Amino acid sequence: MRPAPPTRRRGRLMARGRAAPVRTCVGCRVRSVKSDLLRLVVVEGVIVPDPRGRLPGRGAHLHPDPGCLELAERRRAFPRAFRLPGPLDAGALRARLAARAAQQQDG
Repeated sequence: MRPAPPTRRRGRLMARGRAAPVRTCVGCRVRSVKSDLLRLVVVEGVIVPDPRGRLPGRGAHLHPDPGCLELAERRRAFPRAFRLPGPLDAGALRARLAARAAQQQDG
């Protein structure tokens, strides 16, 4: 009897030689390693970034790219991802992503 070939664990990709958790970006719907995405949570109706992943509540993941944010807003993905009714304020998130994009262009 021949041994079965090793298989990749479901829901994990290899990152730096080790298996890492995988999440889906709510904007572009591309599956990526969790460390490549920015976790978001809702605090009092405002979407806030949670870079450490420590804030309580249901989280959603997004590539730290203004294009993915625009896609998520156009598709109305945030209320579905957070399972909350109505529009959510993404102003703080938009400002953070714009500042990060400007910082990357400068240096």
